[in-house]
Amino acid sequence: DVTLDPDTLHPNLILSDDGKQVRHGDIKQKLPNNPERFDQCTCVLGKEGFSSGRFYLEVQTKEKTKESINRKGNIAVSPQYGYWVVGLWNENEYWACTRPYVSLSLRGKPQKVGVFVDYEEGLVSFYDVENSILFSVHVAVIKEKIQPH
Repeated sequence: DVTLDPDTLHPNLILSDDGKQVRHGDIKQKLPNNPERFDQCTCVLGKEGFSSGRFYLEVQTKEKTKESINRKGNIAVSPQYGYWVVGLWNENEYWACTRPYVSLSLRGKPQKVGVFVDYEEGLVSFYDVENSILFSVHVAVIKEKIQPH
């Protein structure tokens, strides 16, 4: 159960009252420009981080990473920079945001994505909860706290 951190919330996002859901808003909110806040990448981090063990979380997808990640300006989204991301482009193209990007062949549009992390093994896996694994990436060593994104 992930609670999202309002201090990291991009101004184009709207956080639910319970801090568990986020959606894209129609207008940019006026929020303090604190160092934790994303200013260009439309993102928000989870409040709690992980620095050992294994964990699993699920994210509902609808129409709407390590602790030291860059939150200001343009962001290079890849594990090398602390982001483990599966993204959607052009309404039907799914990609694992690695270097180079990897195209993913999916049976349909995932409604729920599971994320499994084995911190000690340096393994991050993404699953379409209803169908199958989407992508798995092994990074040599994870050295910092990881936060859901």
